[in-house]
Amino acid sequence: MIYVLEDEASIRKLIVYTLENAQIEAVGFESAKPFWSALRERLPDAVLLDIMLPEEDGFEVLKKLRAASATAKIPVMILSAKGTEFDKVMGLDLGADDYLPKPFGLMELTARARSLLRRADANTASRSDEFTVGGLYVSVPRRQAIAYGEPAALTYKEFEILIYLLKNRGIVLTREQIMSGVWGMDYDGESRTVDVHIRTLRQKLGRCEDIIETVRGVGYRIS
Repeated sequence: MIYVLEDEASIRKLIVYTLENAQIEAVGFESAKPFWSALRERLPDAVLLDIMLPEEDGFEVLKKLRAASATAKIPVMILSAKGTEFDKVMGLDLGADDYLPKPFGLMELTARARSLLRRADANTASRSDEFTVGGLYVSVPRRQAIAYGEPAALTYKEFEILIYLLKNRGIVLTREQIMSGVWGMDYDGESRTVDVHIRTLRQKLGRCEDIIETVRGVGYRIS
């Protein structure tokens, strides 16, 4: 998924149309406000960012993206009619991964967008200690879980359960597996320890509680 923040409707629609024709999912935004709202719902794999925007310019948007832990590693390419060397250097110094001056060719745009997505894949592969699912960001080194921008105050075991589920994302884990993986002991069939911890974990994740699915008769998973 690529987010396109571009205020000129004709250019924005053309970019989204071009990317979708290349089998790249894309969503366009005309200003920063709806862009930030969308980020709280779903993090993109990459961002195409215009500089000259109403209300909040592209450089300010880029600064905020790089300052927030959940979005710091998202690849960003600046698209701008401001093609001076100063603007390019400023954008790159602020953390942009690429800079494409307007007007640009659609084939080049698509090629560079694919390059951003490859970088996103590489970032994901190299950050096995960081996870992003929907609006949830989790950092293992910092022992930090952030749900839609709000830190979740998890206990040690709640955090360990969350990490265990994330590392086995897509796999249905039984209570026995969770007990063994997190507590390092055999599961007691009469104990509801896992269920109690899952319940409190969901409560603390707030709007992200639904990422932990209950598979009736089997266990839990994050899909």
